[in-house]
Amino acid sequence: MPCRSSDELNTLVAKAKKCAKSGKVADYIPALGKANQDDLSIAIHYPDGRCISAGCIEKRFTLQSISKVICLALVLIDRGSNYVFEHVGMEPTGDPFNSIAKLETMSPSKPLNPMINAGALVVTHLIKGNSVEERFQRLLSFIHELTSDSTINYCEEVARSEFETAHLNRALCYFLKQHNIIEEDVEQLMELYTKQCAIQMNVLDLARIGLVFALDGVDPLSGKQIMPPDVARICKTFMVTCGMYNASGEFAIKIGIPSKSGVSGGIMGAVPGKFGIGIFGPSLDEKGNSIAGIKLLELLSKNYKLSMF
Repeated sequence: MPCRSSDELNTLVAKAKKCAKSGKVADYIPALGKANQDDLSIAIHYPDGRCISAGCIEKRFTLQSISKVICLALVLIDRGSNYVFEHVGMEPTGDPFNSIAKLETMSPSKPLNPMINAGALVVTHLIKGNSVEERFQRLLSFIHELTSDSTINYCEEVARSEFETAHLNRALCYFLKQHNIIEEDVEQLMELYTKQCAIQMNVLDLARIGLVFALDGVDPLSGKQIMPPDVARICKTFMVTCGMYNASGEFAIKIGIPSKSGVSGGIMGAVPGKFGIGIFGPSLDEKGNSIAGIKLLELLSKNYKLSMF
């Protein structure tokens, strides 16, 4: 077991927190700019139901890009991997998560992977349902099942803020629509995508989701196989190769834990076969990852030999 007590975690949080002042919150989405730069919290969820934690663990934050891996799991269950990967690729990229450059040079013009914005928009497009509301509720119900928490919902303020400022994502959508990769109304897709990114939870919930991925899709508390093992495997592989934006290679070498970050400062980790991790630290580095969150994972990985490599 990596951590025996919350006291150990509190010590690591205090060390990692010193990094927060050298980052900045994601103020390009106005609602996220209100976050407290100094916040840092972590939860580790074990298969036997124990959860140890430190920091402001009750504080809720929006998933942002962490939702990409959860949405991918749902769509893989819905559609199967062959269908999904006809629409989006499997390759990492060194480009920023919101880049349009590779779409212009690839043939066919499908996004390189589901963790960059263009790929995530395609995956969200593939959620089954007859309306934005029906499709969003299917994703939300899936998250309720993963967390065993039916109170989780989305933050209307953040969703609206993202919807009103998401001009680059609209550009990606129109490019993809021009090349027949997506086939729905762009504004409807943007509504669904911004609601998806604005789903909010705390680190305890996030660690619980990480645990299900870590255990190949099984919720150990209910014994239910929530997603097929192969879906969990595909998602964890993308977390390793693409989960930390264009810092994923360095992260894999230094830390080696399948993880997915979001620009709200959240990080979800899934240590294969062992436990799930949820982190929140809204101060970001230049790549868009939680600067204190990465330091915290580095300390955990080094101290308890958690790298999968």
